[in-house]
Amino acid sequence: MNIYYKTQQDIDGIKASADILGRVHGEITKMVKPGVATQDIDKMAEEFIKDHKAQPSFLNYNEFPASLCISVNSMVVHGVPSKYELKEGDIVSIDCGVFFNGYHSDSAYTHPVGEIDPKTMKLLKATKESLYEGIAAMKMGGRLGDVGFAIQKHVEAQGFSVVRELVGHGVGKDLHEDPVVQNYGKRGDGKKLLNGLVIAIEPMINMGKKDVVKSEDKHGIRAADGKPSAHFEHTVGILNGKVEILTTFKYIEAVRNL
Repeated sequence: MNIYYKTQQDIDGIKASADILGRVHGEITKMVKPGVATQDIDKMAEEFIKDHKAQPSFLNYNEFPASLCISVNSMVVHGVPSKYELKEGDIVSIDCGVFFNGYHSDSAYTHPVGEIDPKTMKLLKATKESLYEGIAAMKMGGRLGDVGFAIQKHVEAQGFSVVRELVGHGVGKDLHEDPVVQNYGKRGDGKKLLNGLVIAIEPMINMGKKDVVKSEDKHGIRAADGKPSAHFEHTVGILNGKVEILTTFKYIEAVRNL
């Protein structure tokens, strides 16, 4: 495992990318409503990113055909945008990456579409909370296992399950860098958390069992039992011994009035 530790200049570059990413997430949020086709959300996001002199990180990455991963209901991640129109009661995870001036940033948010089932809302709340529990466990000199442990403990206490096959990752000049960031684990295990580490922490949490299967399109990964799945993600760094969230949900939450 060859971890690339970031300088202040690197982190400033990731923040500039993350600012565009935060803004595009805000524009996306305005479109999340019944009757909107997921491919139309993708098209808007691609245009927005390119209008800001940046590139979508995901487009053509490992042959992925779109700028956004849009995963509806039981789709955990890597859903391909399509003619599917969002319906009242759906949930939709939208994962986006932006490449700007040599640096990537990566974040995801799961939206309710209109009114959703209370248990599904509980899943969204628990998954988002678990992201911040993981970030709170990220301390200079700690271990990656502390992050995974905090996420797992929070969601399993509420009856939900952590997907094992899908993980977070380092991020910076490459979209996916070392280290692997699991959403489960033991305190004190794993790589040491050192100055300059930048990682994408992204809990992927199923309402039912943890098992997943690949979709026929070879990209999407869905919950094997067909129950809803939620996904939230921030890019987070350690600099000068302090942990900082480099991406932002503020533009999303301004639209959602949270």
